[in-house]
Amino acid sequence: MSIIDYKPLRLLAADDEDVEVVSACLQDAVMKVGDMAYLPKERRFAFVANRFVWEEGASRKRGPFIRVRTGVHFDDVTGVKARHIRQDAKAAVVSLLAVRFEPKEDGAGQLLLEFAGGGEIALEVQAVNIGLSDISDPWRTRNKPEHDG
Repeated sequence: MSIIDYKPLRLLAADDEDVEVVSACLQDAVMKVGDMAYLPKERRFAFVANRFVWEEGASRKRGPFIRVRTGVHFDDVTGVKARHIRQDAKAAVVSLLAVRFEPKEDGAGQLLLEFAGGGEIALEVQAVNIGLSDISDPWRTRNKPEHDG
């Protein structure tokens, strides 16, 4: 695979099935705590991360693999709670493992961002409304994230 052939990913998510696709694309994305922000007036939670490009490297055992800088936003957010993530450690790097949706009534619910080491961010949302866009050129990486199980 040539990096030049890579087509930037752009996704919109509006239901729990879409959340599963976004989660798969963001698995093993790494970011700094300071690259996440809750904007209550805009009812938006957003972050930028270095996303492992699973759609290009999942089936291969050897690299090179690629990562790309990705912007993600969650809209219709009415509240945010963080657990086991130090908000004051802006330079700390966290690895996103999954995004999950726990529905409530009328399309509302909670989006859970689960991080390695047990960290979690819970977003109270009126509806699933997620946007993901690759925002940089990709770069090569030798390592493919490995998981037990």
